[in-house]
Formats: sequence, structure tokens, C-alpha cells
Amino acid sequence: MRSVWKGAISFGLVSIPIKLFTATESREIKFNLLHAQCQTPIKYQRICPSCNREVTPEETVRGYEYERDKYVIIRDEDLEKLPLDTLRSVQILDFVDEKEIDPIYYMKSYFLAPAEYGVKPYRLLLETMRETGKVAVAKVVLRTKENLAVLRIYQDCLMLCTMFFPEEVRNPAELPERAPDVQLHPNELKMAKSLVDSLTAGFDPHKYRSDYRQALMELIETKVVEDDITTPERPGDTKVINLMEALKQSIDAAQAERRTAPPPKARRKKASR
Repeated sequence: MRSVWKGAISFGLVSIPIKLFTATESREIKFNLLHAQCQTPIKYQRICPSCNREVTPEETVRGYEYERDKYVIIRDEDLEKLPLDTLRSVQILDFVDEKEIDPIYYMKSYFLAPAEYGVKPYRLLLETMRETGKVAVAKVVLRTKENLAVLRIYQDCLMLCTMFFPEEVRNPAELPERAPDVQLHPNELKMAKSLVDSLTAGFDPHKYRSDYRQALMELIETKVVEDDITTPERPGDTKVINLMEALKQSIDAAQAERRTAPPPKARRKKASR
């Protein structure tokens, strides 16, 4: 596991050197897009329409379109000079009860590990949060974006969960269709509560799995066993075949031209004196 960010947790005059590690990973089965006609993988390229050529990532810069077709260029050194304390630190703003935070705000989770000289203050913060039952609301800049975040305890480790800002959460009142108020019969509520009681259990994340992913993997394995496999013709092979064909056609054309060409004129013998 590699760290994705290095910095410090800062609150008051306390600074705790830390490293950030991604805490979750997607197990989604990903597909490559193929050309239906020849089953060759589709190639995506960064093409500059003005220069009419492919550009490398090193040749690209960030541009903000402030007017149509007019951009302000923002480079890495510009971002480093922003007057923000959150560029290299997790700035703790408040300590709150976790139950006060609606889950809709949560985005992505990261593990926080103490860096050099940060072990003792890291443990001090962790144990203080454990005894008080509080989580810390903070701000931090990750990947050119300032994030609202929460520091909380997860299995004897500090975890940072990035969050949406309030203006990034849509208002459900804007939904075009909402459940209207209807009259519910008391017996209907009673039966619904009875059903909830019968399905109530302690939360154990290990008992849940993706049935869709499992079924999809079984389908893929079946196709492999049944030899239902597509091996596309690689672009490199195509070039060789085209080259050989081009050479053959060139030879045939040259031979045909030689057969139809008029014979060269015989040199005149020098007249003898």
C-alpha cells in the first residue's frame, strides 16, 4: 500500500506528521470497448485539433474557460503558491458528534498513518477522540480541490473521510416527482413495523456480497471454458500483412510493366570506313 499524500494534522498549536493511504478500492468488473466488426480494442487518444496530432500528458496544462474560447492557464507552481493552510495539512475546525453528520455528505475514505516524529501525538489524538466520542471536522486540499472532511476512528486507526460541501448537495425539493402525502391505515403501519422487526439484525458487512459481480464472473469463466474467446488481430500484425501485400503488388506491377514495355532501340553500329 502506497501513500497518496503527505502532510500534517493541525489543530491549535499541535501538528502531527501523517501519511494518507486510500482505504477503499472498487471491485467493479471493467470491460474494454472493442470494435464490433473486428473485435479490436478501441484506442483513445488526446488529439489537439489545431496541431492535428496526439499530445502527451506532459504537453497538457490546466485551463479555466472564463469566457467562450478564452482560458486562464493554471500551472502546478500557481497552485503551490495559493495562500491556504490546507495545502499540506489537515486543518481541524471543530469536534462534533458523528451522529449529527448525515451520510449523504461522505465521499471517499483514507487511512491516516503517523509519519516520522508523529507517533506520540497521533496516538494522543486517537485516544482523546475515543474517550470523548467525538469526530473532527476538517479541511484539506487533495488533487487540486479543497475538501471538507471528517477525522474518525476506524479499528484503532485514524481515518479521513472527504465530504461534499453543502452547496454540492442537491435539494430533494427540486425533484420533479416526489412521494405525495397519502393516508396510511394503522394496520398497514403495524404490519410494516412487524416486517422491519423480523428483518432487524446486527450489522455485519462480511455477510453481504455483490451477487451481480459473482454471476458476471461465472459467465466470464463459462465462456473461457467453452472457448468462446475473441483474439483480435493486433495493429502490428496488420501492418506486416499490408506491407507484404504492398510489396507483392509492387512486384507484380513492375513485372507487368516490364512485359508490356516496348523493347529498347538497338544501338546503331558505327559505319566502317
